Amino acid sequence: MIVHRRAVTAVLAATTLLLTAGCSSDGSGDDSPGGGTAPASSGTAPGSSPTRQAAEATPPAKGSVKVLRTVTEGLKTPWGLAPLPDGDLLVSSRDDGTITRVDGRSGKKTELGEVSGVSAAGEGGLLGIALSPDYASDHMVYAYFTSESDNRVVRMVYDERKAPGEQLGAPDTVFKGIPKGFIHNGGRIAFGPDRMLYAGTGESGDTGLAQDRKSLGGKILRLTPEGDPAPGNPFPGSPVYSYGHRNVQGLAWDSKQRLFASEFGQDTWDELNAIKPGGNYGWPDAEGRSDDKKFQNPVAQWHTDDASPSGVAYAEGSVWMAGLKGRRLWRIPLNGTEASADPQSFLTGEYGRLRTVVSAGGNKLWLVTSNTDGRGSPKDGDDRILEIQVS
Repeated sequence: MIVHRRAVTAVLAATTLLLTAGCSSDGSGDDSPGGGTAPASSGTAPGSSPTRQAAEATPPAKGSVKVLRTVTEGLKTPWGLAPLPDGDLLVSSRDDGTITRVDGRSGKKTELGEVSGVSAAGEGGLLGIALSPDYASDHMVYAYFTSESDNRVVRMVYDERKAPGEQLGAPDTVFKGIPKGFIHNGGRIAFGPDRMLYAGTGESGDTGLAQDRKSLGGKILRLTPEGDPAPGNPFPGSPVYSYGHRNVQGLAWDSKQRLFASEFGQDTWDELNAIKPGGNYGWPDAEGRSDDKKFQNPVAQWHTDDASPSGVAYAEGSVWMAGLKGRRLWRIPLNGTEASADPQSFLTGEYGRLRTVVSAGGNKLWLVTSNTDGRGSPKDGDDRILEIQVS
């Protein structure tokens, strides 16, 4: 169900860029104990993927990661992260339903307020957050959360002049009706280079929804900031951008404005995909690489013990992918929309489960741990945000 808003403004003319720039070319839980039965293995890059850009410069086969500092500690069930223009960070708490501002220099935490309507259970709650593309003028924060009835996207005015705890305005629902479940709620949202809102959803444990283009479950959705199907979508009048997904957890664009998404597998293969408009990514008929030509094959795949991927970010010619059950950060160097070398892992076991990774500009990333989510083993200081330098 879509909540219709005001007519699309002239800014949407920029969306003609979409198909040529942004998008051409856990048991039952995703990372619960025993969820991945395959033996441990490093990630592999399949021999083919949607598009190859042979003329593009490729990064070195091997990279590096250096932890520069711990930005802050003591976060509870952090999930989404949105950098503010001044260098501070907004972080959502899945279970508490709150958004907290973290001073980017001192690490001081200030709670903005609680998002009303959040109904946290299992993998659901307050999940991804993103700033409006016009944040400098409208001060809008978007959030994806699980309610009593569904998963939905809302937006709220963030008013820094108000007292801490009261700085979030009432949520304005821009899109609702995404299937909810105890598992597989998706939740990652991001504004693309085309200024459209992308949302990764899960099939909520009902595998058949992923192949049903009329369902919002198991999809990547592309919306206007007001919640309408974005102009230029592959299925006219529909918010569906790609389908056949199990549980999309990460969204990121490379320097050529191509979209990549991470996805939980079931028992065999987790995936990093290059997203093609209208593409079918196979679930539940295919998990990982398939010989069926109607399905899009992943850029890289991993055994579920090694990944259970969550957030992704792009930096220094590579996609960087946070692993929950894998408890590591993966680097996937790119040549176009193919992996140019085998994926490489970093920080294995050092910080536990890794939930979210976001570009901090240049060769730096923000990395969020996830050890207080009921599936980790919290240590003193968990959960935390790290600043890392990559190559």
